[in-house]
Amino acid sequence: MTSALDELTLDVTQSIDIAASIEQVYQDLVHRLSDENATPDNQPMPMVLETWPGGHWFRDLGGQQGHLWGFVQVIKPPRLIEIQGPLFMSYPVTSHVQFRLTEGDGVTQLTLRHQALGVIDDDHREGVQHGWSGPINCCASKKRLNSVPLGAIRNIKEYRSGRTGGFAGQW
Repeated sequence: MTSALDELTLDVTQSIDIAASIEQVYQDLVHRLSDENATPDNQPMPMVLETWPGGHWFRDLGGQQGHLWGFVQVIKPPRLIEIQGPLFMSYPVTSHVQFRLTEGDGVTQLTLRHQALGVIDDDHREGVQHGWSGPINCCASKKRLNSVPLGAIRNIKEYRSGRTGGFAGQW
């Protein structure tokens, strides 16, 4: 049984350790959130990410058309990007997504936390699990990292609070 609060909230955290420098992972992440952005089924969906406080994150469709996903709330290269806005949900909802990078022992941990409040569509609630795996996994799968032994990309974890349910992504 879910409570009314569970129906109005979303809290997803995904994390991966990547055998690369924090600077390289940060650059890869920014590139994936902009020029190399893709849909969950890996179709190109380029975005614009203005990398300064108050900058916009949006999909530019040309001809002064597009979709605003959010505003850069915090940016501290190469350790932190926080974005606040509706993201992919075009209805009354607000979201906060945090990309935090930490480095140690030659490995960079990239952690994503997405929290949302509003009447969240069930398809979005379930799809967000798989949808965020793209930006997270892309940083570990760059061609320059292909020579890294599989064991070097470790500690892949996903956990979720709020509603119960399994992970629908490809981790």
